[in-house]
Amino acid sequence: MASEVSICNLGLTKIGEEQILSLTEDSKAGRLCNLHYPHLRDTVLRSHLWNFAIKRVALAVNTTAPVYDFDNAFALPSDLIRILDTNLLNESEWKIENNNLIADDSAVSIRYVARITDTNEFDILFVEALACRIAAELAQPLADNLTLVDAMFQLYEKKLRDARSADSQEGTPDNITADAWLDARLGYISPYNA
Repeated sequence: MASEVSICNLGLTKIGEEQILSLTEDSKAGRLCNLHYPHLRDTVLRSHLWNFAIKRVALAVNTTAPVYDFDNAFALPSDLIRILDTNLLNESEWKIENNNLIADDSAVSIRYVARITDTNEFDILFVEALACRIAAELAQPLADNLTLVDAMFQLYEKKLRDARSADSQEGTPDNITADAWLDARLGYISPYNA
């Protein structure tokens, strides 16, 4: 299975660099991997609705309510990368402020992309996309080659498209419900509104 070091090494070999033994290794590549790995992992996690990283949770209401506009504040999970949806009605307003979701509702559940740090949970295509993102980030400071930087970003974008495509084919597609505004926008006239 993949480890943080093996993922970094996949990226390093793509730009022709020597592999590292650990993220705490006292080498330029080791220090750069240690510096960039957590940020790049979270960046790639945020870039797609990765099936392996999706969680659902009922949020706990805070004892301190917002000062105005909303009735309740709910503590967000510490591993939150990106909220996908909530159980709130379409008309319900909500916002994210200071690591809280604020809304008028008294109970809120969310589905979200979580910060997954256990590399054993990563999808293999996510690993490949992350390795390419690492290669793109480290190509300039290690190889000092802007052409290689561009090539690695292009490879990252291709691997990310491939991973998204495969990942999105697992499960039933989300149901998109049309409303009167969307119907009007698409030029559809409902027989019930005629």
